[in-house]
Amino acid sequence: MNLNKLQEQLGIKFNDVKLLKTAFTHSSYVNEHQDNHLSDNERLEFLGDAVLELGVSQYLYRNNGHMPEGELTKLRAAIVCEASLVNFARDLQFGDYIFLGHGEERTGGRNRPALLADVFESFLGALYLDQGYDPVIAFLDQYIFPKIGSGVFSHAMDYKSQLQELTQQYKNQTIDYHIVEERGPSHDKEFVSQVCIQGDVAGVGVGRTKKEAEQRAAKRALDTFND
Repeated sequence: MNLNKLQEQLGIKFNDVKLLKTAFTHSSYVNEHQDNHLSDNERLEFLGDAVLELGVSQYLYRNNGHMPEGELTKLRAAIVCEASLVNFARDLQFGDYIFLGHGEERTGGRNRPALLADVFESFLGALYLDQGYDPVIAFLDQYIFPKIGSGVFSHAMDYKSQLQELTQQYKNQTIDYHIVEERGPSHDKEFVSQVCIQGDVAGVGVGRTKKEAEQRAAKRALDTFND
């Protein structure tokens, strides 16, 4: 596997390329090359899991000042779950660089979700050991955090409830949602929602359903409170 190409693709140069290779080495490959005294990525995966959780926790804490602890925990769980890690790994084409044994290769291991999720975490563990915490955050800031900010994980959140809780701190404040526009053909329709607080527009959201548009409008209003 050409790990130089991967480093160029990511814009990251490892000081210890052996660490990077270990991050992408599956146990099946080690078993077939025992004379080479290789290590698999399982220990790096353990470390990367902790580094990822800390990085995501820090991001959520700093960027969601309105969000209570229970909601932060729910959102973090959606971001670091296996399904999300698999998507991250696929977006970065990590599957192309995994060192696999022949049997694992033949049975489609390169696309196996659990294996891809493990490789994503082991890569973070290797990057942390090689360069420290700040480069890990820089990597997450480039490839992962924008997905959070764009609402990819909004399915895990109820922004309307959060906005309701926030405005309850002020007496007699009313919240109203209005669908102000429907656009596109019937099979591919988009809805535009406004959320108004005391009659003033506090946020605008666009979604494939009215509910999604309202949730995104509520998120925009919450973002305004944080600014």
